[in-house]
Amino acid sequence: MHHFDRVIWIVLDSVGIGAMPDAGQYGDEGSDTLGNICNRGKLELPNLSRLGLTRIKPLAGLPSIDHPAGAFGKCRLASPGKDTTTGHWEMAGIILEKPFPLFPHGFPPDIVSEFEQKIGRKILGNKAASGTEIINELGEEHMRTGSPIVYTSADSVFQVAAHVDVIPLAELYAMCETAREMLRGPYEVGRVIARPFEGAPGHFERTADRHDYAVPPPPGMLLDQLAERHVPVYAIGKISDIFLGRGITHSVKTKNNEDGMEKTLEAMRQQPAGLIFVNLVDFDQQYGHRNDVDGYARALEAADRWIPNLDLKPNDLLIITADHGCDPTTPSTDHSREYTPLLVYGEEVAADRNLGTRQSLADIGQTVAENFGAALQAGKSFLPDIQKG
Repeated sequence: MHHFDRVIWIVLDSVGIGAMPDAGQYGDEGSDTLGNICNRGKLELPNLSRLGLTRIKPLAGLPSIDHPAGAFGKCRLASPGKDTTTGHWEMAGIILEKPFPLFPHGFPPDIVSEFEQKIGRKILGNKAASGTEIINELGEEHMRTGSPIVYTSADSVFQVAAHVDVIPLAELYAMCETAREMLRGPYEVGRVIARPFEGAPGHFERTADRHDYAVPPPPGMLLDQLAERHVPVYAIGKISDIFLGRGITHSVKTKNNEDGMEKTLEAMRQQPAGLIFVNLVDFDQQYGHRNDVDGYARALEAADRWIPNLDLKPNDLLIITADHGCDPTTPSTDHSREYTPLLVYGEEVAADRNLGTRQSLADIGQTVAENFGAALQAGKSFLPDIQKG
């Protein structure tokens, strides 16, 4: 079987391709991130279409390509939930039995009082909110009282916001470490996030010093196995945070999609073999959660225009997928429980190969594992299915 020297794996964060059968249980019936955006107005996505996007399912206004250049399919999320951590962990071979807990009405009083006691300060907020809005709402009171702002979102997160002049960064980070240690069992959120901000009331701005404290993934996941085999892993965007840096040999953060795309090209110039693992977050963070349909559409077109810039070597494997949906056309500003697209391309990959509906996102991780001589507990590799001949 043919093996690839290098895998370039790009996660288009939240670019789902239609509701899963159980979407109704999540309040996501009818969600279809790509489909609904295409229904709203004509998109130019010639490169994704050429790779096989419109063969996964027809998308309004996009050409149906009879003989796409790559292999194509879609993945279901086998784990319960629909958040970042769940989707990425599953790609790496971890299928959750129960979802990370959510706190749509804030955290229970006993958790709040224990946290207050441990940090020696009262807190403000304790509700689900948009980070920018809650800072505008409570920032002044925070500056007056010195009480940090604690909030959550539709994701499994415990977020702590503080003004850098009121609570120094080191203290904010220490508070988040305290929360991370405290939040166990039924309260074990996927991520604790430090959210520092600066500026005067009415002009608050979050700084770039955000820091995520993720739950450690169980041992034996894809990146652990690649590390054992000395396979270099170059992580771009929030990949390193999600996996706590495990198995990652080089990591860069990104400011936005454009920065992420530029850094991917740079990584490809620097690392000729192994895995380059990329998350392009803007779709989700900037447009999906804000129900900005037009912004989402433009971001998709920008990513599409960038694809031909990927300087693929003859023995490269390109994988493009997503971690969940976040349909900007629905009233919900939350993620949506959707299938994710799967596009696989390379000079040595069979063209026009239908990979069907994969039972789990772990199939991708298993394929990468098999390519580098490893095996995961979950997932069925499609490495044999993309071979030419």
